[in-house]
Amino acid sequence: MAAAAAAAVAEPKTKYDRQLRIWGDQGQAALEKASICLLNCGPTGTEALKNLVLGGIGSVTVVDGSKVELADLGNNFLLDEGCLGQSRAKSICSFLQELNDAVKAKYVEESPATMIDTNPSFFSQFTVVIATQLPESSLLKLDGICRSANIVLVAARSYGLTGLVRVSIKEHCVIESKPDHFLDDLRLHKPWTELKQFAKSIDICDKDAVVHKHTPYIVILVRLAEKWADAHDGQLPSTRQEKREFKDLIRAHMLNVDEDNYKEAVESSYKVSVAPGISNDIRQIIDDASSEVNLSSSDFWVLVAALKEFIANEGNGELPLEGTIPDMTSLTEYYVSLQKIYQAKAESDCLAMEHRVKSILKRIGRDPESISRAYIKTFCKNTRKLRVCRYRSLEEEFSSPALSEVQKYFADEDSCFAMNFYILLRAVDRLAANYSRLPGIFDSTGFTSEIDEDVPRLKLAAVSVLSEMGLNGASLSEDLITEVCRFAGAEIHPVAAFIGGVASQEVIKLVTKQFVPVMGTFIFNGIDLKSEVLAL
Repeated sequence: MAAAAAAAVAEPKTKYDRQLRIWGDQGQAALEKASICLLNCGPTGTEALKNLVLGGIGSVTVVDGSKVELADLGNNFLLDEGCLGQSRAKSICSFLQELNDAVKAKYVEESPATMIDTNPSFFSQFTVVIATQLPESSLLKLDGICRSANIVLVAARSYGLTGLVRVSIKEHCVIESKPDHFLDDLRLHKPWTELKQFAKSIDICDKDAVVHKHTPYIVILVRLAEKWADAHDGQLPSTRQEKREFKDLIRAHMLNVDEDNYKEAVESSYKVSVAPGISNDIRQIIDDASSEVNLSSSDFWVLVAALKEFIANEGNGELPLEGTIPDMTSLTEYYVSLQKIYQAKAESDCLAMEHRVKSILKRIGRDPESISRAYIKTFCKNTRKLRVCRYRSLEEEFSSPALSEVQKYFADEDSCFAMNFYILLRAVDRLAANYSRLPGIFDSTGFTSEIDEDVPRLKLAAVSVLSEMGLNGASLSEDLITEVCRFAGAEIHPVAAFIGGVASQEVIKLVTKQFVPVMGTFIFNGIDLKSEVLAL
């Protein structure tokens, strides 16, 4: 019995082993609790959902009123000839269930546009709504519904050789933003008492070659930074010349040219000159109006309020210490001692934060134990990397775009192509509303001549979009207008797979609250194989 229970626990860890190394147990738990709604299960939506199902998302609900047609077999790998004439939503759910039987899959045979118009409360049960291939009118309505219910909306569309992905939510707070490059939190510019005492306990002038070449560079920098400050009125090196002289001071203490620890100290000498205090990005967060918390405030903002108090008191102007150190050349005993010193300081800071969090929770009328210690600890380890993402509504973006940014995009060659596609994809919906079909789709065989008829129609619709955006002087590429007509609304599988992949990646970021989701409208240019994020 015990062996069976252990196997049941181990099975998900084995199944999801690789992704657990990226977003950890907490991220995976968030995925397994999430409920996703997909509108339209064409190739774009199917690709997005396939990635999420394989990743172990909790449950999916597919809303699609279409039947499987012959054309679906050519661009949707989850459908086969046996599905012809059957419900597309039902067929897709059946195949998705085969990919991962741990995921609950349901379907609703109804047009997404009808669902949006007649049953808006339906969407409030989901964590994220993925809207694929929706026309602008339906997407605007859905965005309003999701925003009022505080549900994340991810809009995705593939159209010929182009496509877009857009996230919409009032506010998304990220603790584990996991930037590619970030300076180690070593506090060499402001070492605390225990670190100073440990550094002083090691003689950096020891003539023993083994000890000298295995003294951690943290110790070397703490000692020599103190020596420098004593000779410069308490100031650390700040100018380029002073930093060069400080490196020379480090080299002067080398006994041999092959001492890797001193080379590490020279390479890391800039860490001594890190400006004390808090970055502008974090300062904006702690000064945000939301940090004045009340009973309805989220856990994130309660922690920000506690952080603000910590900085002013126990932190002495600094954030909580992360508590980790990088690999370095060192005697094992020295390295272990350093680890313990950093961990102890981080634990002390976390404890102080925990007390402040409980005090704030009690003050605003919440249970002091309602925020777990694990959550507080994760927050403390990532206070330098916090991000708050706020998105404009689609209606705001469409009616009053950031004109200065738009003008910059039109002035840049690569961004101009992305901007052209953005305008043309909106213009396509206008033409479709007027003619009850997408440009380039005809019943007759006169393809070339009728394409020529749609080009000026699409151009006129695009000019209308530009005018509403306040861009009367902007011009669009005639070649791109023609190409978009030639696309004829096709969902080409490679493009759909790419756009679906980007959409699912953003959903994972939003659900796990790790990494920073795309801030703007992601445009894929399949003609030149380039992509751009437009902040409109």
